[in-house]
Amino acid sequence: MTGHPPPSSAPEPAREPARQRALRAVRQALRLLAVELGTPTEPGTPLFAAVQNRWLRRLPYLLAFGFAVSLLPTTVTVLANDYGMAGALAGALATAQSVSLLLAVARPLQAWWVIFAADVVCALALTMVDGVAGRAWPWPPPVIVGYLALMLALSLRERRRTLIAVWLTTGAAGILFELAAPAHVQNTWVLLFVLSGVMLMMGATLRERGDAQRKLIEQETISEAERARRTLLEERTRIARELHDVVAHHMSVITVQADSAPYRISGIPKAAEDEFGAIAATARESLAEMRRLLGVLRSEETERQGGPEKAPQPGIGMLPKLVEGTVRAGVPVELALPEESAVLEPAVDLSAYRIVQEALANVVRHAPGARTRVSLRTTADGARLTVLVVNSAPPAPATPSAPLETGGTGHGLVGMRERVRLVDGSLDTGPLPDGGFRVAAQLPLAPPAAPASPLPTKDSGSL
Repeated sequence: MTGHPPPSSAPEPAREPARQRALRAVRQALRLLAVELGTPTEPGTPLFAAVQNRWLRRLPYLLAFGFAVSLLPTTVTVLANDYGMAGALAGALATAQSVSLLLAVARPLQAWWVIFAADVVCALALTMVDGVAGRAWPWPPPVIVGYLALMLALSLRERRRTLIAVWLTTGAAGILFELAAPAHVQNTWVLLFVLSGVMLMMGATLRERGDAQRKLIEQETISEAERARRTLLEERTRIARELHDVVAHHMSVITVQADSAPYRISGIPKAAEDEFGAIAATARESLAEMRRLLGVLRSEETERQGGPEKAPQPGIGMLPKLVEGTVRAGVPVELALPEESAVLEPAVDLSAYRIVQEALANVVRHAPGARTRVSLRTTADGARLTVLVVNSAPPAPATPSAPLETGGTGHGLVGMRERVRLVDGSLDTGPLPDGGFRVAAQLPLAPPAAPASPLPTKDSGSL
């Protein structure tokens, strides 16, 4: 007869690893709790320190001072008279519980350690007095008020995990006191646990909402800066496209002069003919590179429309036609041109026209119907051309105007500044006392002097 095998003890080793895992999880949770409760956020920085309003920055100090001044005598009176605690002990605990609220303005987590420890000592001390029966315990009413004020300061500063750790620690302390509660007391740990959770959630919501608004404002500021930068780059690209014709014309003249020099001038040495041929070849290569550059700068819309860059660039000679289009748009404009037309550099001629065009386009958009005067004149020394566009305040009420046929092609004042900077001029713009606006530009009639280059020596291989 075979006997039954003895009962196996295999489940015992399985329970031991589970117990070890539970202990390890508890240790990790306690370690995480200690880290969260011991790592404050921005210690030493007062609440509302980043607020621009001076009175709002002082508000935390005023509230903390008000709570401390009101709770200190109240707590001493309640602990000594109602609960029968010794006066010295009641004064010490009340001081720790109320005056520490001043610390909560800049270091709320450190203040919580002080106040929470004082509250625990107070609860233990109340178990040894006779007046606790029938009264609130372990947290008397003044203690609850001060603790809730501390929770608000804590929630406005610390991260969410720290707030959860504080809330759970408050609940755990209440549960432990519940196990050793004196007889015939009104237990208040559930009340404090619930109210502190509500206060922490409310403060954290306000803080996160404020953080979101600040980030949104920062993002809008960055977007505005990027928009301004993009506008500037677009305007510079547009100016570069317009100046392509001017530069290409000069390069074409160089090419023709270099190619025709051996036929126009007799007796040129062979080395000089080769040099002229190299100059012409370089000029043609430069023209090809200019065309490729224009292809990069030309926008997709320009490509689809057939490329307005192929048309001749305008100058001040086309200002009368521009003024006619502005008058048809409902803006009365007077034009005054210099009696003797000066010979302008192509870039200056184009810049003067575009400045007037942008100024008139701004009048049509922002001051429809306003009387406007456009004048161009040379300075007394004949070195600069003054472009002046002045408009008065628009008539009230302003009526919608017809679209300007030759509207601005750039970005208003940004384009004017770039064109003036391009030709080494100056620009002055601003509102007038009567509600009008003034645009004054000074453009040089001669190109800026290039830096002098050293003369070639005999060893440089020059002609």
